[in-house]
This record gives sequence, structure tokens and C-alpha cells, in this order.
Amino acid sequence: MEEQIGVLTERIYRNAENGYTVAVFQGADESFTATGVLSDASAGRRYRLTGYWKEHPVYGRQFSFSEHSAEMPDTDADIELFLASGALKGVGKKTAAAIVGTFGADTLRVIEEEPHRLAQIGGIGPKKAADIHESFKEHRELAEVALHFKQFGVSISAAIKMYGLYGAGAIEAVKENPYRLADEVYGMGFKAADRIAAKLGHSADSAYRLKSGIVYLLSYFVGRGNTFVPRSLLLDKATELLDVPRDDIEECLLEMVFEGGLHIENLEGRPVVFLEAYFVAEQSVCRDLLRLDRAELKPICADVEELIAATERASGLKLSENQKYATRESLKSGVFVITGGPGTGKTTIINAIINILQSSGLKTGIAAPTGRAAKRITETSGHEASTIHRMLEYFYSEGEDAMRFGRTAENPLDCDAVIVDESSMIDILLMQHLLAAIPAGARLIVVGDADQLPPVGAGNVLRDMLESEIIRSVKLSEIFRQAAESLIVVNAHRINRGEYPACNEKGKDFFLLQRNGDARILETIKELCATRLPDYYADCDILRDIQVLTPVRKGLLGCINLNRELQTALNPPAPHKAEKPFGDRVFREGDKVMQIKNNYGLTWRRLSDASFGEGMFNGDVGFVKSIDAEDGCMTVVFDEDRYVTYEFPQLAELELAYAITVHKSQGSEFSLILMPVSWFPATLATRNLLYTAVTRGKRAAVLVGTEKRLWEMVNNTEIKERYSGLCARLRAFLPGGGADIFAEEAPA
Repeated sequence: MEEQIGVLTERIYRNAENGYTVAVFQGADESFTATGVLSDASAGRRYRLTGYWKEHPVYGRQFSFSEHSAEMPDTDADIELFLASGALKGVGKKTAAAIVGTFGADTLRVIEEEPHRLAQIGGIGPKKAADIHESFKEHRELAEVALHFKQFGVSISAAIKMYGLYGAGAIEAVKENPYRLADEVYGMGFKAADRIAAKLGHSADSAYRLKSGIVYLLSYFVGRGNTFVPRSLLLDKATELLDVPRDDIEECLLEMVFEGGLHIENLEGRPVVFLEAYFVAEQSVCRDLLRLDRAELKPICADVEELIAATERASGLKLSENQKYATRESLKSGVFVITGGPGTGKTTIINAIINILQSSGLKTGIAAPTGRAAKRITETSGHEASTIHRMLEYFYSEGEDAMRFGRTAENPLDCDAVIVDESSMIDILLMQHLLAAIPAGARLIVVGDADQLPPVGAGNVLRDMLESEIIRSVKLSEIFRQAAESLIVVNAHRINRGEYPACNEKGKDFFLLQRNGDARILETIKELCATRLPDYYADCDILRDIQVLTPVRKGLLGCINLNRELQTALNPPAPHKAEKPFGDRVFREGDKVMQIKNNYGLTWRRLSDASFGEGMFNGDVGFVKSIDAEDGCMTVVFDEDRYVTYEFPQLAELELAYAITVHKSQGSEFSLILMPVSWFPATLATRNLLYTAVTRGKRAAVLVGTEKRLWEMVNNTEIKERYSGLCARLRAFLPGGGADIFAEEAPA
């Protein structure tokens, strides 16, 4: 092993997750390239690296280090380099030069001990000076925390989260109870906490460990769509995971139930275990569905048949008997479900119901789970729709440091009817909050396609409502003439019935390009996006009209690699395009990006009318307008006129969106969709995933792969069982079921 000392002058690559860095260092005599994990890869800092020299086949001689220590820079040039690296908030190249030009080698001491003196420099006021001081203090503390936890294999991103929660006391907090990391640090996980605990000498049968392991397993099942776990399965998995006697785990489980946070009950003849929040949610959804279904409705002040006829005359559309039935029953019912595939007229029925309700003077709220789905309803119906979260006035409560819904049982929606589309995407927790906010006497009309993928979150609400047989519903199956002309629609129904789709018919909109091997599939997708589709569809906008969908995130045909390849093909680097490396990705001006988490406090503004608003939603797609390294921010334009500015740390909320997973595409519609058809895990290469992907296409659907793999997806009806109790709870209220959820309200 050798030792090299040098100042980091250029960071070539850095993975924010694990800290792996490729950088250029200036040694005493010459510069050199080094690779390894750095807790804090800041330009201008001097590092002592321990490792060995190796010859890279492409990049030549490099120093590969396994250990390092860091010192703060001490020369004017190195201090300026450090400040200009972006390590401190609000300090770019110009500001760095001005500070060092004023204070020289004394700069870092001034920043740490006399930050008020920074206000001597033009452009730096007292607030900015204080921000620079605080940023420098946090920088040093974070470096210490990251360096300490490096010995435990903790990634840089996890160390940043730990510091954000515990500050400079992170080391002591974790030493006392390492398992708090699994509960409090998002993405850390039980297994990582368990490794740290073992190194710190915590016993394998500690109460901290057993409780954390049980919660980890329950959360694992919730993350895969389940609201509960059978007790015997949970005990088996916990015994295997924790390697302690089963009796100890069972005793701990009962203790946790008594403490609160977990719930055990017999459901359909077997004992099951819930995280308390999901038990409460199922109970609430069941109770509120029955409450709404049994309530006395605000009357429609006209003849429904005449209203249907008037709607037909106004729209120029003739409703089928099944559509008329769905319309009538939805108006007569407290809760009604309309389900059906593409081309079966769900949108026509929604429009008819809205017109009838509004012509009767009934206030109607219209919503969908995602922003894109809500926007599509607005475009097709002409009536304003919103996300469910927006309808429920989701907001950040500073006093509680948590997100809360403004519309609740205590402050219900001011609506006489609520229509919810794309309901297959609604999980049990969101349904709980929606139903709680709907006042008794208001109609709830739930619209969706039960054959699409289940929600990403826990529960299977739409399917459970339909299978319970207690909620009135109608299934639309007739494909209307105009829709029947589209092979996308026809093939979607064929796929759903287990029949093979018809492909490549002249003048139609459904194609299969036969390609063998993932590498050839990838090259064909790139070629289609870059030239073939834009050439064939003359009015096609490459970035806005074409969407690549894939079943997986990882692998050659996963969205992570597809995004890298498509970014290079469709938006390559150029001198006039600023870019920002972030973790394992690079954002570049012109890139197509997606918001991947709901952020209700993020401000947007419109240039067209100078209006402002708050809230960006998981699934919103936009384009990078500008990147400002000096101010440390990136501006993204959504919906062509909504400008959102992200500070660089907020870029974790964005991903490239040239390719997205099929799950992420739910509720959206794209002009042209492309999807690889190759070998994928059986749990993902399923009929309902293929069906969901195909139904996202509006103008054309292009599959690239082999006919054999396509047929295998059609034949694969594997739908992983979800543990969900809503259906059983609702069925208990069927005639003869013996349950009466309102019994406690009956007079004594």
C-alpha cells in the first residue's frame, strides 16, 4: 500500500449514494487521477490517500485508494477552489474570488469565527453572511459524521440524512440505539442498522433489535402492496431474519400490540398482523363506504331520463343502454363503481353525469390520483379536475412538521357529488382520507379499469370494492365504433382476454418490431426515437410525443440505462448547454424530467399571466429550461408555462423521463408509446402490465422484441396475491353476514 497527498482540483465523477469518486488531485510534483470512496469530495481540500496504482484499460494510470483523511485548504488558491466548488450554499465562482480577494489565507477563519465581516463584500448582506457561516459549519460537521460512519459502510447520502435528523449529535444518537436508523432515516433499512449495531456490540436478542425487525418485515410487506401479514408467516420470517427463538419474537410481538402501533385480529379464520395505520385505514374505508352508501341523497330535481336525453342532444352522442344504466344507477346510489377497458365509453358517461349533476344545481368535485390524469379529465370533459390531494387541500403543517389534509370529517368537502377517475391507482391510505372528507348525502362515483395494475401503495381498493358485491357497480364491455378502428383498443381487449394481439396491419396503430437480444432492442428503440418515428409521423415532437415505457428499472432495458442512452441520443452534450451532475445521473438543459415525489410546498409560476401556485406531484413531466451553477439551482418548465426552480439538493426529487416504468405511467396518456419486449422477471412480465402499457398509447403503440416474449406476457396471468382485508370487511355487511357497523349508533 502506498500513500499519496494531493489537493482535489477537479471532480470527474461522484456517486452521491455511496461516495465513489473519480477526481484529479494536484500532488507535490504532478497531478494524478484517483478513484475511491470520499466522505466529502470538495475541490480545494487536501487529502491523504492510502492505496495502490493500477492501469485502467481506457483511462490509463490511476491511484485506487481505500482509506483517506482530509484537511481544510490553506493557500489562497486552494481556498478559492474549495469555495467555488459549490460546497457552501450561495457561494459560486465570483463570490469565492471576492471573499478570498478580501481575506486571503484568513478566509476560512473569518467564515467560521467572524462571519459578519463577510458583509464588507459587495453582494453579501448580513443574511447571506450568516447563511455562508451556517453552511460552512454544517459542511465540517457533516464531514465528521460521514467519516465516522464510513467505517460501518454507511453511504454518503445516508450520512447526509442522519446529519439532517440528528445534527452534530448523530454519532451519539446512533451509538445509543442503532435501530432508530431503520425507523427514522429513509432508505437506511433494518439490515444496515443491524450491521452497525453488531459492530457497536449490541446483543442479538435486544428489545430494540426484535421490535425493529418486526416493523421492518411488516413494512416490507406493506411496500409490496399488502395491508397485513398472516401471523404465522410473520413469525416464520422474523425467526429466519433475527435468528432468535420463535417464542421470544412472539412475546415481543404481543408486547408491541399492547404498546400500540400494531394490531392483531382474526380475519377470515386466520390471525393476521397489521401496522396500526393500515388497520385503522381499512376499518375507516369500510365504515365510510357504508356510511355514504346508506345516506339519504340530495335529490335530482328533474326527470333523469329527460336529463339523459338532453345530454345526448347537447353532446351529439347516443348513449348505449349499458351507458344509460350506468348513468341512472350512479345518480341513484350513494356509492357506485363504473369499470371498463379502453374504448368502452367511461369518459362519455363521466361527461353525461357531470352535465346532469350540474344542471340540477349539485356541486360536483372531479378528481384523479395524479396530476396528468386530472389534466386529461379536464381536457376531455371541459370541466376542471384536480388531484385527490389538491381536492383535499393537502398542506404542510409547520407546528406538526408534517403534511396534513385540510378537508377532513370535521371540515368536509363542499360537494354534493364526487367523481374519481383512474381509481385503480388509489391505495388504502388515500382512500381513507378521501372518504372521510365526503359529507353524508353526497354521491361518490368511482371510475376505473380494474384490469390495470394495482396501486403502488398498499391495498387493492377498486378490486376489493367490486369483489365485495356490496357496492353497486357496472362493467362496460362494448367497444364503440370509433374506438374499434384502433388496434390499440382492440388489442388491449384481446390481451385482457388472453388472446394474442394483431400487429403490423397496414394503416393501423399497433406494431411489433422483431428483434433478438437486449442490445439490438436497445439500439432499435434509440433509432425509433431519434429518427424513424419522427420521420414517419411528420408532426411528431421527439421529446413531447414519444414515451418509452419499460417493466423494470435496472438492466440494459431498465429505465435507468434507457434514460442514459436516450439522453445521449436525443439531447447530447453541447457547449451551449449547461449541465449538473447529481449522483449517478447528469441533468442537462433540454432534458425531459419527471417529478418522482409529491411536494406540496414547491412553488411554481406562470410567465403568461404572472400567477403563482404551490405543489408538484409524483408523475409530473417537464423540461429543463436552465441550470445556474452560481446560484445552485435548476429551472424546469411543466405544462409549457409552469416554471419551477429547484435548488441543487432538491434534484433528488427529479429523474430523467425519456423512459419511465409502466407503473409510473398509470393515469397518463401519451401520443406514441414504445416498450421493449424481452426477458423480464415473471412477476413483472405479466398480462396486466402489458395491458396497462398498451392502453397508455393514444396514436400508436410500438413494441420491440420477439413474438415469443410477447406471447409469454399475454399468457402470464400471475397476479401476486395481496393481503388486503377490505373485501372481507365489506362482505360481512351483506345480508346474512351478521355485521352491523352502525349498531353502536342505535338507541338503547
